[in-house]
Amino acid sequence: MSKVGILMGSKSDFDVVKPAVSVLKKFGVETEVRVISAHRTPDEAHEFAATAKEKGIEVIICAAGKAAHLGGVIAAFTTLPVIGLPVKTDMMGGLDSLLSIVQMPAGIPVATVGVNGGENAGLLALQMLAIKYPEIEKQLVAYKEAMKTKINNDDEALQAMLG
Repeated sequence: MSKVGILMGSKSDFDVVKPAVSVLKKFGVETEVRVISAHRTPDEAHEFAATAKEKGIEVIICAAGKAAHLGGVIAAFTTLPVIGLPVKTDMMGGLDSLLSIVQMPAGIPVATVGVNGGENAGLLALQMLAIKYPEIEKQLVAYKEAMKTKINNDDEALQAMLG
């Protein structure tokens, strides 16, 4: 089965990463979750990126705040898709993290989700995997259908209440 690597620049980012881990596990996707800093442990970042494919990892999610270079550093050392997950900071509410991730130079793409968007990072990884794995695609279709049903039920309840 597929495997997603999830890196965070600091252990304090784990609360942001948890929804990604949760949605991936819900879909039966294995995760490898690590604390690796682009700035404080660059050798480990390089090693992870360089060996990820041989460990069976197919997508990498990188959560980081402030000078959020982790995704870019990882993307520089791999051809695997990398998803940047900006972490909210007290400095600029996460805008600093978001801008650090989305402003990658040409040739080093990093897909990016919203600030603290752990669930969307996991779902984007699943959509990438669904290209190769039909069973994940089927689960995503069911997931989206369940969201649609919930919204339709909420609307019906609201209309009845206003009624």
